[in-house]
Amino acid sequence: MSYPEVRPRRLRRTPAIRRLVEETRVAPAELVLPMFVREGLTDSRPVASLPGVVQHSRDSLRKAAVEAVQAGVGGIMLFGVPETRDETGSAGCRPDGILNMAIRDVVTEVGDATVVMSDLCLDEFTSHGHCGLLTPDGSVDNDATLAAYAEMAVAQAAAGVHVVGPSGMMDGQVGVVRRALDAAGYQDVSILAYAAKYASAFYGPFRDAVESALEGDRRSYQQDPANLRESLREVRLDVAEGADLVMVKPALPYLDVLAAVRAEVDVPVAAYQVSGEYAMVEAAAANGWIDRDRVMLETLTSIRRAGAQIILTYWATEAARLLRERY
Repeated sequence: MSYPEVRPRRLRRTPAIRRLVEETRVAPAELVLPMFVREGLTDSRPVASLPGVVQHSRDSLRKAAVEAVQAGVGGIMLFGVPETRDETGSAGCRPDGILNMAIRDVVTEVGDATVVMSDLCLDEFTSHGHCGLLTPDGSVDNDATLAAYAEMAVAQAAAGVHVVGPSGMMDGQVGVVRRALDAAGYQDVSILAYAAKYASAFYGPFRDAVESALEGDRRSYQQDPANLRESLREVRLDVAEGADLVMVKPALPYLDVLAAVRAEVDVPVAAYQVSGEYAMVEAAAANGWIDRDRVMLETLTSIRRAGAQIILTYWATEAARLLRERY
């Protein structure tokens, strides 16, 4: 009887050996927690389609930000939900708008102990739910939207944000935002470009969280899920325009895109584990079909292995605690 000469199983024999030779590790500092703050709330409000995720009041947001920092989370990404919306999304640019007030609240509460990021897009603030201003025929006006993004970026920088995240997929958005920030004296504010953002069906629960008014879709400006080379072109353009970091969104259905982007650029690469990815795991776990914590960490590891240095995930605080216990 012939026996194997090479035995890879030796390096899987005990937990200690497996830890020693582990090729890919997720660190708490690489996780970013997306957080929603809704104008007018006096306490947090659960999001039905995102178990464990809430719309925060300003007070509960501050407390949750402190918890995230204590868990070792590397960053917080803020989204605002206003009480009223209009055609131009003006609440996103006002200093007293809910998102800009939330930025001030979180920066005041945690300072530089974590990286405070903010979504730079109009969709949460427009009455039509699109990411930009509309022309009379109802299409999104790219260049008029860029002017609004520039104003919004300066307002967020004035509120104290560390990183702005232009996510609307308008042509030229990174360059316009960079020039606006620099001209206003905010040269140190970084840009996380949503460089490869797909017109995905995985965003549904997020739209519940921000109470989106969108009718129709965003396929005229977000990317076709069938395309990879297009993503690399978008990424190259954003880096050339001054992006400090680039992001792929969603994460798990686009791991091939993530790996290709990582190979393409030398700036840090992020990935957003979006609401639909999170909700599917939570739903399966609630039915007893999967081991929730193991699947949570497995998904994050797969995203990290594909090339993401930074992962936005609704599990950030919980995963950070689990990772600290594990290592």
